[in-house]
Amino acid sequence: MFFHRQELQHKSAPDNPDPLYARKLQEVLGGQYGEITVAMQYGFQAWNSHIPGKYRDLLFGIGAEEFGHVEMLAVMIAQLLETAPVEEAEKAMADDPVVAAVVGGTDVQHAIVAGAGARPVDSNGNPWQGSYITASGNLLADFTANANAEMQGRIQVARLYHMTEDAGVRDLLSFLIARDTMHQNQWIAAARELQEEGLESMPVPGSFPRSDEDAEVAYQYINFSDGAAAAEGSWASGAAPDGTGEFSYVEAPASGVPMPPPTVPDSRLYGTTPTPGMAERLINKAKDALT
Repeated sequence: MFFHRQELQHKSAPDNPDPLYARKLQEVLGGQYGEITVAMQYGFQAWNSHIPGKYRDLLFGIGAEEFGHVEMLAVMIAQLLETAPVEEAEKAMADDPVVAAVVGGTDVQHAIVAGAGARPVDSNGNPWQGSYITASGNLLADFTANANAEMQGRIQVARLYHMTEDAGVRDLLSFLIARDTMHQNQWIAAARELQEEGLESMPVPGSFPRSDEDAEVAYQYINFSDGAAAAEGSWASGAAPDGTGEFSYVEAPASGVPMPPPTVPDSRLYGTTPTPGMAERLINKAKDALT
């Protein structure tokens, strides 16, 4: 359950309107690694998780904060659009084709669809989608994915920071970058704690019987490249991070096995097969009659 409070976690006020930058900011709101994604991701991980206690509270706590970040970005985008000088832009476009090309980079749906408001889309107008969410039910896998999401999001916000000189916008982005710093560290710490407490282990899932996997190749670095530098890495020799296996280096993959014969799907799926067309039609009629 969420309870909304009529306040923002951090101030959000640009110095000047900027519809072009509002479109750029949509990426960290509704993009693959935007705030909508992480807010929903942490919520679903908590709802799907069977592990109670501090890990569930951690997911709910950061998830609730991320919903607040969604709100802050949406407010900032709306403010960037609020007093955008439409008439001046139209005049400038009429006078200068270069300006027209620049202004053409704005998101027209900000005005047409959202009435000068933010939208659940990325910077290209692609709608946010639930397939961005990772919620496997395995907390070690999910916490690792969460750290990656925060890393990718922090990269994008850092890039956006250098795409504006607006002090008010930069102030908000500086805050979001700092919170991403904290969240990256939180997820890495939580993943480490899960392993220290024996709740989950590498490789994920830790509960899969190791006797049921092909142990011969479990710790082999097989070089599928004509370069040899990868052999110098710690992943090619020495102890594996899971503390169980020992890495080995295989210079080239072994000879493969013959390709199996082509599959023969039901002819009523109408794929192209070696069977002549008339014969296939007769076979289909016979199959329909039998079923």
